[in-house]
Amino acid sequence: MNNQPKAVIIGAGVSGLATANFLAKNGYEVEVYEKNSNPGGRCAQKIQDGHRFDLGATILLMPSLYKQVLSELGIDLEKDLETTSLTPIYKLFFSDGSHFSFTRDEERMKAQLEAFEPGSFPKYKVYAKEGYEYFNLAMNDLLGKNFDRLFQFVNLKSIRLLIKLKTHLHHTDYIKRYFSDPRLQKAFTFQNIYVGQNPYEAPAFFSMLPGAEIAEGALFPKGGMNRIVQTLVALAEKQKVKIHCKAPVEKIILNGKKAEGILLEDGTIVHADLVIASADLPYVYDQLLHDKQKTRSLKKKEYSCSAIVFHWGLDRVYPQLDHHSVFLNDPYKEGLEKIFNEKSLSDNPSFYIHAPVRSDKTAAPENQDTLSVIVPAAHLDERADQDWKALKQKAREAVIRRLEEAGLTDIEKHIKFEICYLPKTWESSCNVTNGSVFGSLSHSIFQMGYFRPHNQHKKYKNLYFAGGSTHPGNGVPLVLLGAKLTSERILKDAKAMVQ
Repeated sequence: MNNQPKAVIIGAGVSGLATANFLAKNGYEVEVYEKNSNPGGRCAQKIQDGHRFDLGATILLMPSLYKQVLSELGIDLEKDLETTSLTPIYKLFFSDGSHFSFTRDEERMKAQLEAFEPGSFPKYKVYAKEGYEYFNLAMNDLLGKNFDRLFQFVNLKSIRLLIKLKTHLHHTDYIKRYFSDPRLQKAFTFQNIYVGQNPYEAPAFFSMLPGAEIAEGALFPKGGMNRIVQTLVALAEKQKVKIHCKAPVEKIILNGKKAEGILLEDGTIVHADLVIASADLPYVYDQLLHDKQKTRSLKKKEYSCSAIVFHWGLDRVYPQLDHHSVFLNDPYKEGLEKIFNEKSLSDNPSFYIHAPVRSDKTAAPENQDTLSVIVPAAHLDERADQDWKALKQKAREAVIRRLEEAGLTDIEKHIKFEICYLPKTWESSCNVTNGSVFGSLSHSIFQMGYFRPHNQHKKYKNLYFAGGSTHPGNGVPLVLLGAKLTSERILKDAKAMVQ
């Protein structure tokens, strides 16, 4: 007779797979149900004609967080993922024709900074040091632990922490203390887009993003970011976790104050001792729990932006591009306002390009290139006039025009094929609310810590949540950390039940 407690997990993205491994390691029988044909969620991969594309994240940031979480599962980051350190982390292109390599090489960084703005290197050192201090403070006291009660978060210590983290300042105002050159101001604040934020509205403590990049660097796994998914799947199979793909969930079965299991779309009922929903949280409350009150509440929250993504297979390589090339185009601030305020797209949008062949030759056939062009765009908003066919065309024309200006004059005729993802694609393929691919709920200060949706249901105590829209937040490293926190809560609750 099997006395193992059974856990059912909805969604085989990074959060679902990591949670499955933590629970299996601690003696749970685990089954994972995934709607798509392969695991991965927003960290999935597509291969066409020998060209390999990461569909979501394209860069491994905050390696210390990955190491912290993966090492507890027995995964060695450098060895098991065969990571390469990106040097530079990315190359920035500005509208005036200048460019800037964002690198950890101090001598190279000093030469670039002083050429842009004499006297800026010492200020950069202070900014980077403080940013990394914010990172460590945030991880230790804000993001890296579970909150059970409001007063664990709202107290004098936390208020002092929030002041110290400069949550009262916008990042773009804070950066002016260090740099007066507009290009450098952009170079050290655009990283807010990683989590779908507008740097002109995001709190200053998000200087922890460039701060962590400078302190820890950025990595790229051999085979792309989906290597993380593949590694988690291999470990799960080793621990006898059952992963069911092409198995969409219809609803979570509730009875009294408990979740009893899940109902699949094909009518199959799966009973369980606990349910972990790692699908996007607003989707879970709306479609799987049919909780109208909570759904209305979540709809009022701030959502991150989305993206129009062009995946191109090219028949030649363009040496002008680095592994990551970021085009910060003027008018820059107005472009961000178009996205976040008008829910549209400017005529000259900023974008970045992922060219993995620079670090991993297996990403394309020999002497060919694999490019993913990510154009930050508005999320889906039924109140806005959004013609996505027209917006897609506008984005594509703007990207081609800007690349031609940068010397890639014949790029369009070398595109063998194109795959395009729009916000609607993300909404339908990954159940991401509003197509907010960077993680649906944004990281405003009142959507973090205790104020972010919790990883356990208030009424159904054996129903837990994981993923970007729960505590601690979105982005692959935080999603991994969130899986660890959710698992710790489950194990703590199980221990309390037997005492």
